[in-house]
Amino acid sequence: MAAYRYCPQCASPLAQKALFGRERSYCPACGFIHFRDPKMAVGALVLNEGRLLLIRRAVPPRKGFWAVPSGFVEYDEQPRQALAREVEEETGLRVEVGAVIDVYPNADPTKPGVFLLFTAQPVTGQLTPGDDVSEVAWFAEDDLPYDELAFQDVERLRKTLNVQR
Repeated sequence: MAAYRYCPQCASPLAQKALFGRERSYCPACGFIHFRDPKMAVGALVLNEGRLLLIRRAVPPRKGFWAVPSGFVEYDEQPRQALAREVEEETGLRVEVGAVIDVYPNADPTKPGVFLLFTAQPVTGQLTPGDDVSEVAWFAEDDLPYDELAFQDVERLRKTLNVQR
């Protein structure tokens, strides 16, 4: 199914055609091809003094559950820049984003794409719940709310935390 009905460049009606290995919307008038690119999300494993920073989601999906600070990369951002913005928006903390830990499929099935999990270290700021967040807290590994995690596979998170030490 076409995402657009009209060309965003010349306003002509779009047609369907097999291009680059699959059916795509294209403009017969100007040649525009609509590539349906996946969403990219980023998340931070923010560790400080052996504790992990988690946010409690204030919005669906998984409202009320804990998650790592995360969000979607905007079209004009690089992943690290987007992650630093998201962490500050959600927690009030400015962070230095480190290495990519791993790449996963997006947890939200309504937004197909990829999720990049990074390390991050707090630099400045006041810990306070922000955008889409009802609560923020630091958790020691023994106190992590594994039964209340919004998206993360519990065993994968445990394994990731052990590797980061």
